[in-house]
Amino acid sequence: MNLASLDRRRFLRGTGVALALPWFEVLSSQAGEGEQRAAPRRLGCFYMPDGVPMPLPEDPAYQDWAWFPHGNGKQFTLTKCLEPLEALRGDMTILSGLSHASARNIHGHSNADQFLTGAATGPSGDYHNTISLDQEYAAFVGDQTRVSSLVMSTDGGTGTPRGTHTMSFSRNGRGIPAEHRPKRIFDMLFVKSDEDAARRLSLSQSALDDLLADAKSLRSTLSVSDQKSLDEYLQSVRETEIRVEKARRWFNIPMPTVNVDHLKLDITPDDPRGYLQTMFELIYLAFRTDSTRVATYQIGRENGIGVSDYLARAVGFNLTHQLTHDTKEPGGWQNFGTYCRFLSEVYGGFVTKLKDTPEPGGEGTMLDNTLLLFGSASSAFHLSRNYPLILTGGKSMGFRHGQYLNYAGDRQAGGAWNGGAEPWQQEAARDDLPLSNLFVTMLQRLGVETESFADSTGTMADV
Repeated sequence: MNLASLDRRRFLRGTGVALALPWFEVLSSQAGEGEQRAAPRRLGCFYMPDGVPMPLPEDPAYQDWAWFPHGNGKQFTLTKCLEPLEALRGDMTILSGLSHASARNIHGHSNADQFLTGAATGPSGDYHNTISLDQEYAAFVGDQTRVSSLVMSTDGGTGTPRGTHTMSFSRNGRGIPAEHRPKRIFDMLFVKSDEDAARRLSLSQSALDDLLADAKSLRSTLSVSDQKSLDEYLQSVRETEIRVEKARRWFNIPMPTVNVDHLKLDITPDDPRGYLQTMFELIYLAFRTDSTRVATYQIGRENGIGVSDYLARAVGFNLTHQLTHDTKEPGGWQNFGTYCRFLSEVYGGFVTKLKDTPEPGGEGTMLDNTLLLFGSASSAFHLSRNYPLILTGGKSMGFRHGQYLNYAGDRQAGGAWNGGAEPWQQEAARDDLPLSNLFVTMLQRLGVETESFADSTGTMADV
């Protein structure tokens, strides 16, 4: 192998298999004296359905199980819902009091469609969406990678109007089908599309087996540091491949139709956790190999429909959506909060891995050059206001973290629903800030020259 021929599109190759290489120091030295390779800027967006625990301050559960932190600015305390992210507080900003104006008086289960678009998709009738934040960035950077954007969800496909299974929408507002099968995602990223590769992999032969000879030859020509980088990368791919195999039972579960609570499914409580970890691991590998710089993952569909409603079984509960309705029961807030804590754990593991990985061929860590948005289009019960949002990473782009930006004020809507008018039907105590203002800020820091997105009215200097 001639190192002079290596570039970021170089692959290890076996019979029917191709694996993208990480960036090596030798490639930086070949860039030319005085020429520095610019680190790629990446964007990842993640959606959790059904809102978050919002007990009122007078409720005993408020101290431990309210999703939003206590405090403001740099002085804030995470509750048990977000406690797994404590070690990352210096790398993230939590925001409250933002939402899309077109959705604030609409039932929360109708609004995942507009989380990344800000479009007026409405509660019923004619439906029209617009381009999503990730696709706006993919249009800017997508031609620099093999996969312009990685679109994923737990339920897969596009879903239905106001019942989306995808976060990503094209410039004409058409939903981009999301992939939900880890094996398909793995093959798309790392396996050449030929019949022989598909046949061998269907027999569970490892994609790495045919690559080891090529890797051994390459390794002998690398520096000690690059050898370590290659070894760590191959081990990471191997571990992900094992997780993909373990996740097979989860993503082969048939879609529920009626009486989902009584279906006898081949599933154990550990499967949902392993599935989510695998999906995040695939995004990590896609970023590390520069196979893509844009990824979205819709963790679940709204309204308790789809395979994603079983994710709560990872922490001992039956159906995820039911947790939001049972907050009026004894221990209800803790149960719902326990599920949210589980999501924080899985997300935190992904973020930590980016933070622990030096930027290939650049300065800092991968997290410094990766901007992540994690959140939901509803907060309290079915309420399409005050979105729970976490902005993580992107320090090299000028983001200031270690803060809780509370634009919602001291008393936020919430409490268990015991009948009567739901929170979304009640008059808002104050106007939220446009979430699209944050989107404009994100795009600008990612390098996109724009002054507007959807219904934005400006930018957000606080982040």
